[in-house]
Amino acid sequence: MSEVENKVVIITGASSGLGEATAHMLAKRGAKLMLTARREDRLKQLKESIEKEGGQAEYQVLDVTDRQAVQAVADRTVELFGRIDVLLANAGLMQLAPIDKLNVDEWDTMIDVNIKGVLYGLAAVLPTMRKQGSGHIINLSSVAGHVVFPGAAVYCATKYAVKALSEGIRQESNGEIRATNISPGAVATELTDHITDPDARKAANDLYAVAIDADAIARAVTYAIEQPGDVDVNEMIIRPTKQEL
Repeated sequence: MSEVENKVVIITGASSGLGEATAHMLAKRGAKLMLTARREDRLKQLKESIEKEGGQAEYQVLDVTDRQAVQAVADRTVELFGRIDVLLANAGLMQLAPIDKLNVDEWDTMIDVNIKGVLYGLAAVLPTMRKQGSGHIINLSSVAGHVVFPGAAVYCATKYAVKALSEGIRQESNGEIRATNISPGAVATELTDHITDPDARKAANDLYAVAIDADAIARAVTYAIEQPGDVDVNEMIIRPTKQEL
């Protein structure tokens, strides 16, 4: 029996990219999925695709910046499946620009999605995991959570925060909660689509010319989950071989 089989996994940002790829991979290994994102049409298509492949999935539309909505997802997951084994905090936003462009609204949005969204997920699932005496938090940080890039300081700050939260969970786990921080480099997703600054967008697209497939991250997530309960994979950085930074 696979360590993934029958585990109940909540995935944020499941409608595309890393979340979608991971959903397919975990479903094929027998996980029970709660798929969340803002785009209901994409979630419905993903659920149907997983079910056609013999997997099990439910979905709920979610904006991770809405704390009550995040709690409602956790509550519904327990109602449907009886437990929560894994939270994959994948939802994220990258809006790059030099600090002196003063794109304050974009700063606020990244802080709300990339930091508060992760915190709201933790607040929603930790009580259930503590009650169970087990659980696994998998946070998607970034190479930008390890290295600061010109024009990306605020985004990097949010991803450093995700890394810090992952380490905090590990230290406070009391042997119950596993914590994994996964830091992708350039991966083929929709992440660069939200960059409004033209120079920053060009630089990002140049970097992403060597982007690897989202399945690379799905395999990393699966690897972390499928370890025995006494093994905690804490940190992974996954870059294209050709990515320099």
